[in-house]
Amino acid sequence: MIRFLTLTLLLCMGLGCKAREDVATQSPAAVEPAAVEPIQLPTHRSIADPPPIEGPEPVLWVALEDHLGAAATAAPLNLRAFSGSLTLRDATGEQRSGSDFAITWRSVPLGTPFPLARRIAGPYASFESADRVASRWRALGVEAEVAHPGEWEVWAPEGAPVPEGLAVRDWQGTLTSTVEPVLQTPEGGRTLQGPVSIEASDGLFWAGGRFQGPFRLQRDAYGSWSLVEQVPVERYLEGVVPHEIGAGSPMAALQAQTVLARTWALANSHRFSIDGYHLCSDTQCQVYSDPRHAGGAVREAIAATQGKLLSLNNQPISAVYHATNGGIMAAGPEAWAMQPTTYLRPKPDGDEGWSSRHPLPLQQRQAVLALLADRSGAYGQQHPRFRWTRTLSGQSLRQALGAAAEPLASPLQLQVLERGASGRVLALQIAGSGDASPVTLRLDAIRRTLRTLPSTLFVLEPQGAERWLVLGGGFGHGAGLSQAGAIDLAWRGWPVERILRHYYPGTVYGPLSTVVQSP
Repeated sequence: MIRFLTLTLLLCMGLGCKAREDVATQSPAAVEPAAVEPIQLPTHRSIADPPPIEGPEPVLWVALEDHLGAAATAAPLNLRAFSGSLTLRDATGEQRSGSDFAITWRSVPLGTPFPLARRIAGPYASFESADRVASRWRALGVEAEVAHPGEWEVWAPEGAPVPEGLAVRDWQGTLTSTVEPVLQTPEGGRTLQGPVSIEASDGLFWAGGRFQGPFRLQRDAYGSWSLVEQVPVERYLEGVVPHEIGAGSPMAALQAQTVLARTWALANSHRFSIDGYHLCSDTQCQVYSDPRHAGGAVREAIAATQGKLLSLNNQPISAVYHATNGGIMAAGPEAWAMQPTTYLRPKPDGDEGWSSRHPLPLQQRQAVLALLADRSGAYGQQHPRFRWTRTLSGQSLRQALGAAAEPLASPLQLQVLERGASGRVLALQIAGSGDASPVTLRLDAIRRTLRTLPSTLFVLEPQGAERWLVLGGGFGHGAGLSQAGAIDLAWRGWPVERILRHYYPGTVYGPLSTVVQSP
């Protein structure tokens, strides 16, 4: 009981926890009749949620850079106006203007240590897989959150019940200091109180491009900071569409990509809620770069589809897409640990002849080989990774597995354990010649670990001891729209609605009837 009271005081000193202080100062006899419950330590320092995505012109909070200032010795943040000036204002109201600013970092001791504890599952290869685990945990009444301290993880309170079959680890720690931003001025360094708002009269020069803003420098859940742009969804699309599919694509393909990028952004606006923003700007989300690269065709596609997305039951769908599927669409659960959906289905992606030659399921090795030896009639076959070969060796496998490969005696053995209906590898086993338990890679962990493989649509051809030729097709997870396929279909004269209906059957194309568009 003394331990619990001590933790109570640590958590509540200076935080206004009057009720807890009253209990802590009573005599032991007074508190004996009512048992003292164990204190539930927080999993992290809480961050305010970003604003909801709602209304006819929703605004996204997009991190241009994350994990800034992870330590006092971290690289400085350099902010430069594209032209004109920048205006910085911190939480105290102090304001500075100039054409550029340098922000360094300093460690500041906390007045009271801040204990943390969490139960962790992961890491996972993708948000989708982590979110599925978080959903399983929430079904047990647990407040589980998806976090990204470096890899995707799921955090739950200490001692939380664990879903069946889920491996977790427990972590405890105490925060004794924080890292704070320091604005360098001619008068010396000045510590800023976050969040820091940043206005750019003619844009911020960032990553070689111009971003309009406004911006925020704000804390994340890991003790570091994020530079966040507050950008309307339609302007956000100008920075996404040309970088995802290419500004020179035919109009119907540009429109399809625009609809999907809009849908994906709204459906995934909870992706970084633990860190106080909606989306990132790299490949963990959609690549968001200089909006000036959106030429006239991209802006025309955005305008022609303004406010339109794909939905099911008046909710934006999981509008995943990829470069090329190699001629066969994947089901969602073939890519990630997720529930099946009615619109992400395995299906041959080609004309009638192609579909008749490659009926599903393609779970036999010979059927996959026949697919990979064929191209005629497949949509998007012009993509350079529609077909590909790679070589794996025992050495490359060991390097990819790291410490997990140490117990495996040579020679290593590589074996496909399971395929999905689209022929994609669902489980890949790497075993040693001894008694050590083999390593089994599943779903998106296959490409996350063996990064030279463009997709999981492949067969293995042994080439001798610890050497395999990999014959494969496609680039990406294979679920949803194939960008190469959409470009091909657009050149064939398919309009945007037909392309979207082909890749996401049963979904509704158009605006949502409700103003609230986030999950």
